[in-house]
Amino acid sequence: MGDHQTQSLWRMRLCSALRTALACIIVGCTTLYGPPQLQKYLTYSSFSYITTILIVPDATVGDVMRSSWHVIFATAQVLVSSVLTLWLVEPKNFSVGVAAAAVALSAFVVALPESTHLMSKRIAFGQFVNVYVGTVIHGAQTGVVMHPLGVASSTALGALASVVAVLFPYPRLSYYEVCKSWRLYAGNASQRLTRFIEAIASRDKSGALELLSQGQSLSKEAAKLLHNITNNLETMVWERPHIKFLKPKYMDLGERLQETEVPLRGMEIALSSCSSHPVNLIDEELRGNLQSSEAHVRLRLLQAKYSLPSDATLAPESDREIFDKPLWTKKPTTKNHEDLPAFFFLYCMELLLENQPIARNPRNTRKPNQEPSDSQNQHLWNFKRVWRNIIPSRRSLIFALKCSLALGLAVLFGLLYNKENGYWSGLTIAISFVTGRQATFTVTNARVQGTALGSIYGILWFFIFHGLEKFRLLPLLPWIIICHFLRYSRMYGQAGGVSAAIGALLILGRDNYGAPSEFAIARIIEASIGLLCFLTVEIAFYPMRAATLAKNKLSQSMGVLRDSIEGVNLCAPASTGLRDKQRKLKSHVKELEKFIQEAETEPNCWFLPFKGSGYNQVLGSLSKIADLLLFVAYKTEFLAQVEQNFGGVWEELRQQMNADLGLLKEKINSPLRCLEEATSIKPLQVSETKSESDYHDSELGNPPRGFATLGTDDEEVETIVSNFLQHLQEVADKVHASNSEEKHKSQMVLCLTSLGFCIQSITRETMEMKKDVRKLVKFNAHT
Repeated sequence: MGDHQTQSLWRMRLCSALRTALACIIVGCTTLYGPPQLQKYLTYSSFSYITTILIVPDATVGDVMRSSWHVIFATAQVLVSSVLTLWLVEPKNFSVGVAAAAVALSAFVVALPESTHLMSKRIAFGQFVNVYVGTVIHGAQTGVVMHPLGVASSTALGALASVVAVLFPYPRLSYYEVCKSWRLYAGNASQRLTRFIEAIASRDKSGALELLSQGQSLSKEAAKLLHNITNNLETMVWERPHIKFLKPKYMDLGERLQETEVPLRGMEIALSSCSSHPVNLIDEELRGNLQSSEAHVRLRLLQAKYSLPSDATLAPESDREIFDKPLWTKKPTTKNHEDLPAFFFLYCMELLLENQPIARNPRNTRKPNQEPSDSQNQHLWNFKRVWRNIIPSRRSLIFALKCSLALGLAVLFGLLYNKENGYWSGLTIAISFVTGRQATFTVTNARVQGTALGSIYGILWFFIFHGLEKFRLLPLLPWIIICHFLRYSRMYGQAGGVSAAIGALLILGRDNYGAPSEFAIARIIEASIGLLCFLTVEIAFYPMRAATLAKNKLSQSMGVLRDSIEGVNLCAPASTGLRDKQRKLKSHVKELEKFIQEAETEPNCWFLPFKGSGYNQVLGSLSKIADLLLFVAYKTEFLAQVEQNFGGVWEELRQQMNADLGLLKEKINSPLRCLEEATSIKPLQVSETKSESDYHDSELGNPPRGFATLGTDDEEVETIVSNFLQHLQEVADKVHASNSEEKHKSQMVLCLTSLGFCIQSITRETMEMKKDVRKLVKFNAHT
């Protein structure tokens, strides 16, 4: 399976590289060898290449159609604005300062609306640089209308070449990409399920660990496939916008696939928590039940593998009636804590069998054609959304100021250094802006290296093909393919790959720019000027290092985790908001992961070294707790639905279990509050013991109390967990002895025992995380 996916991935990237090369060849042949009547309108072939490089790589027909619309929108903005500006100021009055101010002001206006797509903004930035810098270079000879029209025509050529490339030799549709990714995902899920069941039934610990390792490797591949499916679903509408049944049938596919992914993730957590093999709970009868269940789920995945899954293929009603035999019929036990992971594994298997909507929020489920119950609230929500689009947010205002200052300074210093090549300082960064934070030093370094590498490649082949100018486009084919693969490398990334491709295109794909070596040197210097301006503005707007942001985000995540654990309540209905808190925690975990990755690549300079391994350990614990909280939310919802069936049994001990949960949350939240303060960036005071000297961390800060207080309640916490599990045992025993249907009793028992596993695991992960954070703070203090 892994080799097949690797080959499929390489084929996909190679096809994308060939389409990119085709688009660039179309632009090159049109601008170099096209009719003179057409060439006089294509005055900025360099921007045609840039447009294709922005649109085509990894694009489907839907992506290209959406990007082409953004190009049209940006071009309309620039045409109206630039023609009006040139008419008011007049080209003969355009100086270096006027051009820089015009670019800065125009960039601010374009970047400010939050509803405008980033692609439109990037294209508009580049067009404004070409229009206003070109006006400075050509002076009074610049046409008020024809000059902006030449920039627009060159941009349109790049977009048109992109459309042709993605349609040749056959259209690369998002629909088929989703189908292909789904088939790969179905096979991946089937293989993971086999690995996990073989691991839980294994009698050899080393064999079980090997199977678990294989399953974890497949889980990483599944995450990439789910990401591809989600991205392609967004562009399917651009391929078939008028089909009304598209959205209810397909557009929620990404969410419904979580009904398979979440239980598999739970199985992985259960297996990683098994302390010994063979597992005592798994006897021959249960092995047979698991194998029958596996065959049933794999058959369902196989049936759905060859068509895009809909409600009918993911959860057919007939399938739900086939397997009515409960997985667990014996007397439950939570006294042996080593059996809890196996019970949780069985619970996840039951979720797969029943295809339960564990990942969906019950409050958000309504029929496709159902109108909101409160139309007045709906109108109010629409009004607020329109108002937010009119009034810029703080984030959009910062982004607009950042783009305005960086582009204005780049154009100013670029023109002052070299008037003839003043375009490249602004164009280099015009296509580089992102709305959020990025790894500034890493991205800037990759762009500089990519620009130099592409320029050197272009110069070498220009001299090799000296006297054979008609064939100089040929070396671009292998180079564009190489650059496409450079986009996925750790050294260069997307920024370096794009810069390397553009560096060669501007030398081999154009005419009349002077000596190639002189042009390459001038462009590298201009690009460096633009990147220095970009770097300066980024540092000014985001002065905090990624390491500091990671520490700050870790502190915030502790607060969100504390709030999430506080929301666990067996007495509260399903609408208590635990799912929303879990989703918020998951969002913080993703942001923390992003900051950690950025901090590991940024230079330390004179700062403290970043302990990435320690942060990744804490990140792993937070991610595991977030996954377990989703199961807790679903279990509490399930118990609230079935409590009328076991009313007397459930109500009898629920208050006692809630009392245990209240004590447990108090004991957990107290160290979490301490960890939140310890990882904050405020200057605080730390002491390990009375005899230990205080230590200070200039970036992380010092906590207000000794870390010794974090370990004093561990035994008491274990006692509370044991009491909670004992009360769960009493409820499970009474459910098992009731007269209800065997399948319902089995579901209730598995739900209760797996709830005990989740609470126990959350508690243990919190205790482990406490130790990891303590090591982090001490490391930063003593470094």
